[in-house]
Amino acid sequence: MSSSPSLAQCCINGVTWEGSPEGQIRSINGVDVYVAEPKQGGDKSKAVLFLTDIFGLDLVNSKLLADDYARKGYYTYVADYLNGDAVEKDAMNTGKFDFMGWLSKHGEEATHAGLDPVIDGLKEQGVCKFAAVGYCFGGKYAVRLAIQKRISLGMIAHPSLLQLPADLESLKKVTPEIPMLFVTCTTDQQYPPEAQKTGDDILGNGSMEGEGYKRVFYEGCSHGFAVRGDKSDPKVKFGKEDAFKQTIEWFKKHDF
Repeated sequence: MSSSPSLAQCCINGVTWEGSPEGQIRSINGVDVYVAEPKQGGDKSKAVLFLTDIFGLDLVNSKLLADDYARKGYYTYVADYLNGDAVEKDAMNTGKFDFMGWLSKHGEEATHAGLDPVIDGLKEQGVCKFAAVGYCFGGKYAVRLAIQKRISLGMIAHPSLLQLPADLESLKKVTPEIPMLFVTCTTDQQYPPEAQKTGDDILGNGSMEGEGYKRVFYEGCSHGFAVRGDKSDPKVKFGKEDAFKQTIEWFKKHDF
């Protein structure tokens, strides 16, 4: 089975960033988790759940971003919710990966099986407040956790595989109780401009910032820019860095 060209291209293309992760892989309820901890301070009762794209823990980018959240004072957890079956980083940009075949093994039941035990384990360790940051594939699950009221707030960057408009309508029912930040861009087959407008209409009453909802838009960027964008492109570099800045400001605005 071959993948849809637009779906495969937007989800598998990208750039591997340079850097050395500073966190550690630990097991929480039998699931491998990359844990990034603040060097000073930090509130152990709060956790950032970092929901990766399809490259999971195999790609260094997510670990480096998790380290960035830790530097801002947040205990950050990147669960292997792909169950040891992330898309290999060497498949990036090849156009040869059977993406639809991979997706068939990573439905909601399989994905939650690698995520829910981590949330339960962190609660057992004393975590009582969660924020979810979801990139691409992970954006869908940040939305799911919000709808299920399992998080206090979230950020979704260029989400993949949302059911539109149903997911947005369900999300509306939990905001502003669970404030959600959307990071969007010019070129995105998974969350294109028309879907972005639908999100504004449903979640923000037609505005870019409604009660419990905000969307930031990055001109000249494409799907994946916030987690595997080419930082040699000034617009992409700005988008990646500002999306992170906006997320931290969102956390602070909502007392996380």
